[in-house]
Amino acid sequence: AHVNRLPVLLIPGDVFANRGPDPVLQQIEDFNDGTMTVNDCFRPISRYFDRITRPEQLLTALPRAFRTMTDPADCGPVTLAFCQDVQTEAYDWPEEFFEQKVWHWRRPPPDENELNSAAIAIQGALKPVIVAGGGVHYSGAHEALRNFAEAHGIPVIETQAGKSALPWDHPLNFGPVGVTGAESANAIAAEADLVIGVGTRFQDFTTGSWALFKQPDRKLLSLNVQPYDGSKHGSIPLVADAKIGLETLSKAIGSYKRQPVKVALKEKWFAAADSFTTAPSDGNALPTDMQVIGAVQRQARENTVVMCAAGTMPGELHQLWKAGRPMSYHMEYGFSCMGYEIAGGLGIKMAEPDRDVIVMVGDGSYMMANSELATAVMMGQKITVVITDNRGFGCINRLQMATGGAEFNNLLDHAAHVNPSKIDFAAHAGAMGADTKKAGSIRELEHALAEARNSPRTTVVIIDTDPYPTPETGGWWWDVAVPEVSEREQVRAARKDYEAKLKERN
Repeated sequence: AHVNRLPVLLIPGDVFANRGPDPVLQQIEDFNDGTMTVNDCFRPISRYFDRITRPEQLLTALPRAFRTMTDPADCGPVTLAFCQDVQTEAYDWPEEFFEQKVWHWRRPPPDENELNSAAIAIQGALKPVIVAGGGVHYSGAHEALRNFAEAHGIPVIETQAGKSALPWDHPLNFGPVGVTGAESANAIAAEADLVIGVGTRFQDFTTGSWALFKQPDRKLLSLNVQPYDGSKHGSIPLVADAKIGLETLSKAIGSYKRQPVKVALKEKWFAAADSFTTAPSDGNALPTDMQVIGAVQRQARENTVVMCAAGTMPGELHQLWKAGRPMSYHMEYGFSCMGYEIAGGLGIKMAEPDRDVIVMVGDGSYMMANSELATAVMMGQKITVVITDNRGFGCINRLQMATGGAEFNNLLDHAAHVNPSKIDFAAHAGAMGADTKKAGSIRELEHALAEARNSPRTTVVIIDTDPYPTPETGGWWWDVAVPEVSEREQVRAARKDYEAKLKERN
């Protein structure tokens, strides 16, 4: 929530304020600080932190909490650590404290001077590109983005958080950008003389570790409600709400039109993407994650939202998933938190009951956190979970190999063991009350997904996949440091390539 700038209120219990029974169960004891408790671990990841040691402190703490959670720039987690004994105390509360209050989400307009600087930058650019980030969704700026792009002929490329800001088939949507990006988007980004970020943090997967935007005289313009993000990497800041900012900026640049963009780039990429996701001919080979995505895509409907967080699938989905409408793609990639998937899918379904929620999760993430599957069943919140079982941590295994390392302790068959791993995911999910199906092929997967869509019950579909293949095109360099000294020839070769990329970037 902190990384993704999302509001959440955490109210963990704390030690006794009166310290009578100290030390209580689960209480740490700091020898040098009597006020320190385990809840202080929440301080670095809270936008606002408070410890309630008196009932009346809620009169100030709660308004501060809601102010933080509804501030578009400062939004994030709030932690109110609540002392156990104080939770039970009575207090003569003022009646007005319980009166209903509506907290409105502010839409700050841009500063006139910043707006003028941004307009001059765009009007002087020949090949600008828009990087659509999660702020487009947070602001509800989808229509404003479309209107801006169409009015000025500026292509849009999408981050993980920004994907689905424009429908995949919009003529000016050139696809995903960065390390997990499309050739079409990355080609446009590489030649851009002005990169216009809209609601993006410009994290390393978006920028190719700052090696992607390599036009020598390239400038950066960042439209963001948070000044911290608006001024990153020497950006021309435009601190404003994304929707208001785009509308105001469009008026400021008037009839400006970008140089025509090469439509063939988009057509070539999507033709390649289709070849990766096409169902394989019947055979004994394990399907790829790309082919699984194709099966899910073919069974998706207009109200489908696909969600994921960690492992192989985020990269493949970013590249290959065709998001047909805003908010149809949900990816937690600020932190890429393993185990978020099923809980996140349940949250989506609770927030939007009419959506067809499909959770994509690998066996590694599923093993880390799966108990919310039982919660979904218990609450009657129907979701569909697709478990791609590559028997370990395939994504990290490939990264290990790409940096010259030998395969070690990632795939279960390669890990130290006495007995081979044989996890029956269908039996496990079934024990928590879900309907289950083990698909032996892509054809069987599609059949199972069609049945799941028409069922009122939470369904888990499992399919074994090959842990090695990835798309043969697309993507960009990612700065993953390689050891300078190694006895392995493969590591030394990877280090040489790594140093060459560093020189190219710098």
